[in-house]
Amino acid sequence: MISDFFHPNVGGVENHIFMLSANLIRRGHKVIVITHSHPPDRVGVRWLLPGLKVYYIPFPTIASSATLPNYFTFLPYFRVIIAREHIHLVHAHASLSSLGQEAILHAHHLGVRTVFTDHSLFGFEDAASILTNKLLAAALRNVDAVICVSHTGRENTVLRGQLFEKSEDSSALVVRPNVYVIPNALVAEQFTPAAEPVSSETIYIVVLSRLAYRKGIDLLVATAPRICSSFPNVNFIVGGDGPKLNDLLQMREQHLLQDRIELLGPVRHRDVQDVLVRGSIFLNTSLTESFGIAILEAACAGLYVVSTRVGGVPEILPKDMISFARPEEDDLIRAISEAVAIISKGQHNPVEAHQRVKDFYNWADVAERTEIVYDAVIKSEQKDLWTRIQRTMELGPFAGPIYTIILVVDCLFFLFLEWLMPRHDLDFVQMHWEHDNFVQVR
Repeated sequence: MISDFFHPNVGGVENHIFMLSANLIRRGHKVIVITHSHPPDRVGVRWLLPGLKVYYIPFPTIASSATLPNYFTFLPYFRVIIAREHIHLVHAHASLSSLGQEAILHAHHLGVRTVFTDHSLFGFEDAASILTNKLLAAALRNVDAVICVSHTGRENTVLRGQLFEKSEDSSALVVRPNVYVIPNALVAEQFTPAAEPVSSETIYIVVLSRLAYRKGIDLLVATAPRICSSFPNVNFIVGGDGPKLNDLLQMREQHLLQDRIELLGPVRHRDVQDVLVRGSIFLNTSLTESFGIAILEAACAGLYVVSTRVGGVPEILPKDMISFARPEEDDLIRAISEAVAIISKGQHNPVEAHQRVKDFYNWADVAERTEIVYDAVIKSEQKDLWTRIQRTMELGPFAGPIYTIILVVDCLFFLFLEWLMPRHDLDFVQMHWEHDNFVQVR
């Protein structure tokens, strides 16, 4: 597993990598993680339960925990780690992870197969998206398989990464067959409904999100005062931090809603359950969302969900567990009013909702489905260097030659490292950490 985004940072990608790795280890596979360091504590090699080995590479970050794309300085570290650990397959995560994209480029030199998982949706118009999409298209040109967390995310990744090929029957373009959809999951035992039913006399709407524009906080600022005015028994609990926090504070002060809207600030992941069980409705106002793990956690904790109909959100829950709205103020108020009526009439059963989510999503199933993708990749034919060069040249009249030069230079640099530090001189890993042996010694 390779990504810029991993623990000790907290987030959806970080949790996905850890839980998938842990369940693959339980299925008998050897899994390591490569990410950037977090000085002064997370540097070098660390171990996480249940026997997950993490390499923290000494690369500085530039923004949002992402490292600067460099393509070549990562190769010496990557080559030694992959060779020492006897790795057969590299699984990169997140479009904005430079380490993940570079690992896909380097892996083919070592004969290692590659898989990429995309976790987010991106646009096509602004300059940042155009640059990011071109980098992604170059990275995925020769990848062996791509996994997306929703069908909407799959469509987005296919377009951004140009994952097309000519059909055998005609010259028409079709989506490459090695693009899969495997959703996120959660540990249902960590998100259980409140031991005692929440009173329906005062209804609490919970919002747990990064307080940023793309999370639709402007919609929350506009709708919360109107909901409080229309429903005297409805209060809000808002957890999270971000640039839109000041807007929420100003709205609360302007409408004198200090006793109706509680702002918790940053909420640690281990405290999310305690916040969720205080409410009856979970509100998601995102303007874009590939999957929405927070929605899943709230539904598992027994909350009825109100969400904007964006991205992959409609794929997450059955219709009787969620109310959808267009990302507009009036329609969001309609959906919230509908949810308040459902809770007031006692038409939502938290315990039943928890059990349904528990049956729908579990990490053991995700690991099993990912294992099937790995097996298909290992059995597929590997691309030789000339084929990879030809496919890279198809990126376009400008990007094609540029990335082909990067590929060729990377190959030459790899050969130089093979001469400078022969593989037979490396200190290979012979013994592996085993939890059962640790328990016996303890």
